Amino acid sequence: MGEGTEQPGVADVDLARLVFVPDPELDPADVDRLLRSLRYEIDELDVESVTPVPGGPAPAGAKSADPVTIGALLVAFSAAGGVFPALIETIRDWLNRHSGHSRVTLTIDGDTIELERASRPQQAQLVDAFIRRHTIG
Repeated sequence: MGEGTEQPGVADVDLARLVFVPDPELDPADVDRLLRSLRYEIDELDVESVTPVPGGPAPAGAKSADPVTIGALLVAFSAAGGVFPALIETIRDWLNRHSGHSRVTLTIDGDTIELERASRPQQAQLVDAFIRRHTIG
C-alpha cells in the first residue's frame, strides 16, 4: 500500500478513514446510536484500533461538534490477513441493516469509495475493484 497509510511505529498497519453521512431525516440521538453500532462492529474485526477523528465545526443545524456525532472514524488494520475485505463487507452489511438513506465513505491511500444501501450486484464490481487496489498480492 502507499506511503502515508502506515501507523507510525507499527509495521504493516494501514489506516482507513471512514465518514458516516447520516440520512438527513435522522435525529442526532439516532445518528449517535448508529455510529456507535458501526464502530462496535468494526472493532469486533481483527483491527488494531477504531478511533473517532476530531471534527471541525458542527454541520449547520447540528446540536454539537462531537466527532462521534459528526461521524468520522480512523481504523488501523493489518495490511495482511484479509482484514481489509472484511472491513468493507462489515460496512456494507451494516448499511443494509441499519441506515435508510445514510452512507459511509472510506478513504485509504487517498482513494475513496462511497458505500450506501444498495443491492449486492449494484456495488459488487466497485467494491471488488477498490479491494484489489488496496490488497497485497
